[in-house]
Amino acid sequence: MEGTAPGTAPGTAPGPDTPPAYDPASADRWAPEPDKRPGRTAFQRDRARVLHSAALRRLAGKTQVVTPGTMGPAWDASPRTRLTHSLECAQVGRELGAALGCDPDLVEAACLSHDLGHPPFGHNGEQALNELAQDCGGFEGNAQSLRLLTRIEPKRFVTDPASGEPGGLVSVGLNLTRAALDAATKYPWPRGGHPTDPASPKFGVYEDDRPVFDWVRKDAPAGRTCFEAQVMDWSDDVAYSVHDIEDGLHAGHIDPGCLHAEPERQEVFAVAVGRYVPADTDPAELAEALDRLQDQEWWPHGYDGSAVAQARLKDATSQLIGRFCLAAEVATRTAHGDKRLTRYGAELVVPRTARMECAVLKAVADRYVMQRAEQERLRADQRIVVAELAGALTARAPDGLDPQFRALFHRAPDDRARKRVIVDQIASLTDASARSLHARLTRSV
Repeated sequence: MEGTAPGTAPGTAPGPDTPPAYDPASADRWAPEPDKRPGRTAFQRDRARVLHSAALRRLAGKTQVVTPGTMGPAWDASPRTRLTHSLECAQVGRELGAALGCDPDLVEAACLSHDLGHPPFGHNGEQALNELAQDCGGFEGNAQSLRLLTRIEPKRFVTDPASGEPGGLVSVGLNLTRAALDAATKYPWPRGGHPTDPASPKFGVYEDDRPVFDWVRKDAPAGRTCFEAQVMDWSDDVAYSVHDIEDGLHAGHIDPGCLHAEPERQEVFAVAVGRYVPADTDPAELAEALDRLQDQEWWPHGYDGSAVAQARLKDATSQLIGRFCLAAEVATRTAHGDKRLTRYGAELVVPRTARMECAVLKAVADRYVMQRAEQERLRADQRIVVAELAGALTARAPDGLDPQFRALFHRAPDDRARKRVIVDQIASLTDASARSLHARLTRSV
């Protein structure tokens, strides 16, 4: 394993009395490789590798919440895609992590990586692929991200005579550092291995990726995420809760005035309970959270698409992001002091009031954007596309697969592994390429 200097905390000049911010083992890579240019830290290289990856570029073609190209009744909506969400999450995470003493490049690399494994059609595609893959280990976007970073995304190769490839080469993905892979891991356990809820559908590794996962997690506390992953996770929550509201307003799906009406408010709280907050949460606590937000001078009580309204809305999103990040920063510093907070040396502290406010925003977007009748019709159609695409690819495999996945299919030792390759192929597609490939393959059936 390779170790290179991961650097010190931002703004700190290293010297004889300056302790390293990270243990040298955090900069190890699965496959040793030399530095191309001296002076770059290991985490700067990680960030660059993710930023230049094809997997990150593909996120531009994957829907976040509002379908790109749609139009509101009076203005053009330019909604987030998975790519723009990831970039915004990375900006939030980089600054919050730096304020707490993390290496900013490490946190940014984790934020850029966190959605790479998401398939076409967002969480709907994820559910469809999970149903398809039940007999080969299921599907989970976070586990797929680890698989992509360590196996699928072409960047580094190592010699393996058993690979069956010319020259005996096998991909090790982007070959990121141990710390970067750990920081990108939201759920550090296999399927069914949740520390407190074995029935949870969330997990972070497939069984055939356990060797690299076990290497990443060497000496890490079981089931515990590292500090940088916690920063990434909260940055993700902050970015998508705030920006989904902004996109919903731009697209004309959310009327802020409805949030003053009691029946509408109760519907929002019902969406939040059990999904975005624990099932035993009192809706009155969510009502207090919404009231606090609506009492702010910058809260968008209306939106008509005018330049002034857009500017006010942009200010509101900025205020919300600052509010949520500052709450976490102050609470974490109160708990841990002014020292550098990295890896397993601390826990991110997010006040319950901030989590409730964030959850209310998620529930508003869920209720008014994701639960629209036309969205359910669209989701039903998307599930059909995924299922039929899987059937068509299976019937034609390996010839119908992309060259990269065709080679993996040839090397797969059994039907279970071959099905996983089919799933990998589908997960790599964008919304548009999934529909295009589906149309091409089903026309020729």
